[in-house]
Amino acid sequence: MLWLSKARTALALGLPNIARAAGYRVGVRLGLNPVRRLRGTAPASPFFGPSRAAAVDVPAVTGWRETARLFSRWPVALGAGPPDWLANPLTGQRIPAPARPWWQIPDFDPAAGDIKLIWEFSRMDWVLALAQRVRKGEAGALDQLNAWLADWCRHNPPYLGPNWKCGQEASIRVMHLACAALVVGQVREVLPGLRDLLALHLQRIAPTVQYAMAQDNNHGTSEAAALFMGGSWLVALGDARGARWAVTGRRLLENRAARLVGDQGTFSQYSLNYHRLLLDTFSMAECWRLALGLPAFSTTWQARALAATRWLHALTDPTTGDGPNVGGNDGARLLQLADTAYRDHRPTVQLAMVLFAGTRAYAADGAWNHALQWLGVPLPVATEPGPGNLQADDGGFMVLRRGEAMALLRYPRFRFRPSQADALHLDLWVRGHGCLRDAGTYSYNTESQWLSYFGGVSGHNTVQFDGREQMPRLTRFLLGNWLRTEALEPLVTHAHSVKAAAGYRDAADARHHRRVQLEDDLLLVRDTVQGFASSAVLRWRLAPGEWHISDVSSAHGEHRFCIRNGNGHTLTVTADIPIARGDVVQGWESLHYLEKTPVPVLELEVNQPGTLTTEYHWTL
Repeated sequence: MLWLSKARTALALGLPNIARAAGYRVGVRLGLNPVRRLRGTAPASPFFGPSRAAAVDVPAVTGWRETARLFSRWPVALGAGPPDWLANPLTGQRIPAPARPWWQIPDFDPAAGDIKLIWEFSRMDWVLALAQRVRKGEAGALDQLNAWLADWCRHNPPYLGPNWKCGQEASIRVMHLACAALVVGQVREVLPGLRDLLALHLQRIAPTVQYAMAQDNNHGTSEAAALFMGGSWLVALGDARGARWAVTGRRLLENRAARLVGDQGTFSQYSLNYHRLLLDTFSMAECWRLALGLPAFSTTWQARALAATRWLHALTDPTTGDGPNVGGNDGARLLQLADTAYRDHRPTVQLAMVLFAGTRAYAADGAWNHALQWLGVPLPVATEPGPGNLQADDGGFMVLRRGEAMALLRYPRFRFRPSQADALHLDLWVRGHGCLRDAGTYSYNTESQWLSYFGGVSGHNTVQFDGREQMPRLTRFLLGNWLRTEALEPLVTHAHSVKAAAGYRDAADARHHRRVQLEDDLLLVRDTVQGFASSAVLRWRLAPGEWHISDVSSAHGEHRFCIRNGNGHTLTVTADIPIARGDVVQGWESLHYLEKTPVPVLELEVNQPGTLTTEYHWTL
């Protein structure tokens, strides 16, 4: 019953959060929220002056010259002047009537397409890139930085148009402007244009920050950090307006850390990419606090920041910086001060580990150290041990490591809303490369079939019952009937293996129990399924390449299905029940926002309760 699912989901979200969100929407619609009464004048250039910071022997990023990369993936040619801030960079389509007040622009307007494409260049990654060149003394960099900021202000007059619509987008601009000021040594002495631009943004963020808090996600952390950083900056410049914003920002940032980050470090969004965004936000706030000599954040905030750092460290491969494509992934990436790949999480882990643990995550020198050098953070000598096993019951993550292999088991432990139907999903990584993989996200503004595919059970290495989803999708960003783990065997390390297990029962009384064992050259998985009406489909989403069926047989009540590739990897499934269907089909994965590429997927269907045992072998 849909109404019952919605009622349960409302209670799980929390009635205070629902009230905050509803109050915001009604207040803005009726003109009761003070954000509707904001007025302002576009600031005038210049915004930055010549660098006052000491020279650094670190390269500036190479982007934002002839081309920029949208979502760190899609190349966009740059002309002689600034980009069109009100157009989709991939298609050139401009948003209709951009001079409207921001609150009149829909969240998802079919005429405009995905608004994230409009927002992306206005996150001002280019401010950081140009600030680096200013510090390096590159001719013309300062003029370009001021010209682009002036052009942005001219085409985005205060509180009109799509780029003022989201408080988080305004917050990301504040954080990037502040970090650019750190790069060029202009924190204490700021030109009037930059001070005015900062104040305009804080005035936009403050009246709607409670809506961000109601989301229990990265919107709240971003907006709290921006209020803290921007407000304390104004105070340091002698502007009394900043005091209230700074106090509010600090209070909310500490509140968000205590509420949204668990004791074992899991962030409320159950996502590797959003976890990176959280950590970069915390790191920028901490760098700013240190630069201004402000009091330390609360001990709880510091503990949660460290726990979140160690969580990402555990899931990140130390040789490639990549990790499981788990949870929502919208291409978000902050603080781009090094030429590293989008999926390289090491710069984030290194900066956070230094700030919150006082040690390096990675001993070797590399691009993961560049952000520390640009921001003036000393690099310690001590180094953390390499990533190990992790049991994060605060969010349903178990990381098993053995030799050169890592497995991630997801199980339902939802204190906050899940974004994907990934219960008992399993990732396998060997030597830094994904062998069994999560499909990713692709897009938030797309046809329902792709939203359901990437975020649904089909996009994960788990079992689908009776052709339905594990949890019904109620809205674009909300699932119902949140699953609960009914059986959990915590991670245990043995002499030659690491083991863990978990299970759940869904709303239709179907049950799935998964037992995982990782050895040096073997992943062993036992899936027990029961309670379904007609079918259970086990999927293994494989690495791209040619996979061939090498054995399909039945003997002595055991049914076998085996595939192998040309790299010495073999996957064999045996079942104590007949396998009704088995084949390698074409599936999809998305490693970057708006990108989807084909991958092979092994599908095995059974029509009665039983146990399927998977053995995935690789060569040492």
